[in-house]
Amino acid sequence: MPTHGPDRRDAGPSLEQILGLIAPGMLDVVVAPRGTGVAVADVVLHDPGEERDDGTWAASGLILLAVGVEVASPEALDVLRGADRAGAAAVVMRRGDRGPRAALVEAAGLGRTALLTRRPGQGWTEVLGRLRTALAHSAPAGAGGTAAGLRLGDLSGLANTVADLVGGAITIEDPQSRVLAYSRLDHEPDPMRRLTILGQEVPRWRVVELRESGFFQRLWSTDGVVRLPADARYAERLAIAVRHGSEVLGSLWAAADGRPLAEDAAAALRTAARAAVPHLSHHQTWGRAAARAREGAVHALLKGDVRAAPEAGIATDRPYAVVVAEAYDRRGAGSGGAHDGQEAGVGAGETYGGLGPAADEASGAAGQRVLDVLALQAAAYRPGCVTARSGRLLYVLVPAGDGETDPARPLLATARSVPRSVVLAGAGPVADGLSGLPASRETAELVVRVLRERAARRPRGEVVSAVAAHGEVVPETTVLRLLDRVEPLWGSLSGPVHAMVEHDRAHGSAYGASVAAYLDASCDMGTAARRLHVHPNTLRYRLRRARELFGVDPADPAVRLLADIGLRLAARRPPPAPPLG
Repeated sequence: MPTHGPDRRDAGPSLEQILGLIAPGMLDVVVAPRGTGVAVADVVLHDPGEERDDGTWAASGLILLAVGVEVASPEALDVLRGADRAGAAAVVMRRGDRGPRAALVEAAGLGRTALLTRRPGQGWTEVLGRLRTALAHSAPAGAGGTAAGLRLGDLSGLANTVADLVGGAITIEDPQSRVLAYSRLDHEPDPMRRLTILGQEVPRWRVVELRESGFFQRLWSTDGVVRLPADARYAERLAIAVRHGSEVLGSLWAAADGRPLAEDAAAALRTAARAAVPHLSHHQTWGRAAARAREGAVHALLKGDVRAAPEAGIATDRPYAVVVAEAYDRRGAGSGGAHDGQEAGVGAGETYGGLGPAADEASGAAGQRVLDVLALQAAAYRPGCVTARSGRLLYVLVPAGDGETDPARPLLATARSVPRSVVLAGAGPVADGLSGLPASRETAELVVRVLRERAARRPRGEVVSAVAAHGEVVPETTVLRLLDRVEPLWGSLSGPVHAMVEHDRAHGSAYGASVAAYLDASCDMGTAARRLHVHPNTLRYRLRRARELFGVDPADPAVRLLADIGLRLAARRPPPAPPLG
């Protein structure tokens, strides 16, 4: 007959400690027959099929996450009894709408395993991550004494603590070599540390250099400290991977800070790596989840849900203006997107949330790095700036001072100066209360659309970053608003301009482009021909044929107005697919 495991009250952190470190409301204790002082050894996902009738399956001291099992389901009672026989400290099931059945509660009270429920809206992956983070943070003092007294997730405090212990400058990085925190600067940093801190990541060329030399392979494949000797360029460095089980959470880097590293620096760094586990695990689970929730709240606020203001980090008593920035990195695949003109216009209803599916799919890591820089610039520009992303777009809520009507102007200037990138950024007006944020957002998006259409008209190699405040492009944004309203009606009409556009689409002719260039040049034949890169006689012939074939005569004021509207709307549509066969 299977027997219960030992009580193990002094063998590790208690269930009470673990539950006290996770987010309130994530788990509920239904029944704890031995109290919550029972010791916890680990947290694992539980597959009921792993249980053995002979009692060989053991879960002594474990918290079991019974994925797929609801407390009201028929199998819940069997899962609880199996966990109890195996000596589990607790079992967690999904709560559901009805809650636990009376028979389940009664059985839990007669056993030794605590019954917990996971509330709706909480994912199993997040529950597992948070419980393991709490378990690591509650480990015996010998494993994490280096960081004793630090608030869980205080990476800056951890970096400073480790710097004192190691006797060097510390950088904490994630597995992608992005900087999570760094210690205070007691001495002038060497050039590499300066570049890494300013860029918030190890420079790409340095990452390639370390990868090709085999350094990263050694770092990620060992539990020990890896040494990078000093050379003519940079000081000596020691690095160690921070692991939670088989998962690499990041790395600690120690650099000589004005003096050689101490003899026991490597041993100190090994101790620090153990102490860093709960903090990096916290960053990975809580920090990222909190950032996602905050970003979702910003999006909700920009769509008009003022209830999201506290979670978004927005002060309800301050006015804000919205800045929208669209980023392309000249070094990456995203560099051509603003040049090609394929997506120069965005139809009504497509403005919020990026450029549409094609552009979002094309957004690569290069463009995202530009958004990283822009978000950092926004955070450094003014306290209280809040950001959120969507595809290639970055939304920034900029707080305004008393009587300030243009709080985003310096930020726009800064956005324009991001090196090796094309940034199109527009600012909306200061919102009159939180309910005015969607209107400010919409105006800022329109400004970016204006800048994008300007970029599409420039030669490919001449596209540069451009920024504008809403008051600088009022005529153009007004035209966009009008076209957005007219577009549904235009599609239901027919006439000479419709016929010309359809002919161009079917036959690949350029009558519409010729008329559009002629109108855009204020009916100046020479200017329009130069913009089209054709001879003026060629343009005259096309305009004459447009009049003969379709009745589109730019000399007629009514036709000229309709042609201008229709051709602007036609430019928004993607080109037709090539014929099959």
